[in-house]
Amino acid sequence: IGQNVCDTCRFPYQLKEGLETELQADIELKIIAQTGWTTTNLKNAIASQNPTADYDLVTLLIGVNNQYQHKSFSLYQQEFPELLTTAIALAKGDKNNVIVVSIPDYAFTPFGGSSASISTEIDAYNAFAESYSTQNGVVFVNITDITRQGLANPALVASDGLHPSQLAYSKFVERILPKAILVLEN
Repeated sequence: IGQNVCDTCRFPYQLKEGLETELQADIELKIIAQTGWTTTNLKNAIASQNPTADYDLVTLLIGVNNQYQHKSFSLYQQEFPELLTTAIALAKGDKNNVIVVSIPDYAFTPFGGSSASISTEIDAYNAFAESYSTQNGVVFVNITDITRQGLANPALVASDGLHPSQLAYSKFVERILPKAILVLEN
């Protein structure tokens, strides 16, 4: 959701601000996920917090920490569909109110050091998420290519040398915002 950037610099807040401007409405934002979480952490937090199932829009971006923590890919293949089902349930049971966002590729940061194996694994996670989302009629927005410009454009990387910067998040929002507007206008 945003590490080493200001709270309002994170993509959910930038998306909220963009929606408020475009729709001329007040938007309430609730963030469940935290930096560093795997699919298991997110599942547990949702179960613990027991959020209401009346959200007009739910975004789901999860998996990079499964890869980073060397969790079994089969765990992601099991838990991502469960999380997407939960996201749909929280979005008033309507798959049209959910947007899945691809996971960033941290290989293109000073921390990641251009590791081809990281990128290959990130591609597998994103291919699975995109395929599953598409098969289930859920919008999938790819932002991974933005993060793959991080070494060529260091302004896309936060000061920690690992996470996306405010600028990167604004580029994420440029892609997510039109889809989110369609969700909220319908």
